[in-house]
Amino acid sequence: MVALEATPPGTFDRLSRTGFRRSHAFAYRPACPGCSACVPIRVPTASFDPARSQRRIIRRNADLVCEERPAVASRQQFELFKTYVTDRHGDGDMAQMTFGDFRAMIEDAVDGTRIFEHRDAAGRLAAVVLADRLVDGLSAVYSFFDASQPRRSLGTHVVLDMIRRAEAEGLPHVYLGYWIADSPKMAYKNRFRPAEVMIAGSWQPFTFAYGEAEG
Repeated sequence: MVALEATPPGTFDRLSRTGFRRSHAFAYRPACPGCSACVPIRVPTASFDPARSQRRIIRRNADLVCEERPAVASRQQFELFKTYVTDRHGDGDMAQMTFGDFRAMIEDAVDGTRIFEHRDAAGRLAAVVLADRLVDGLSAVYSFFDASQPRRSLGTHVVLDMIRRAEAEGLPHVYLGYWIADSPKMAYKNRFRPAEVMIAGSWQPFTFAYGEAEG
């Protein structure tokens, strides 16, 4: 684990390219003895080809408008976050987070940390992404959304929007964190193709050889 507050500018960019992730003001990379289940994964934006189902999701959410904001927590974001974690992770520690905890998650950040808010035509907050702007892309830190609208597939939508945004800005990658083959909650990450994973210290194409599930 690396405390980013005490490092020179650009340190987290370099660490991200070697598979590190960020939590609050710390960069980390899992290093469990005898285990290599956590595999860094990223999407090359220029070659990304949305599947037919993903194109439907893009059309289904065409009414949503995304606005990029500084990484400052709001009560409205927190209310959406609480309903999301209660629905999806009600038995986890995040369900007990206070607004102070949430604010720390959002605001204990690096220079390039931003909030992306997705709102419908009536101005209602539908989804939020906390992401870091890097020299070579966008790195998703955490996302949450209105789970009462399953038809929108908002979790997939926000990733698709990040990929589109990064490509439009000439940023070559969107970093999605760690993929774990045996984790159903991580399965969505290998649906954005082509993708790259870090194996033995280098980024390589994500193939079925790494345990990718079909479908």
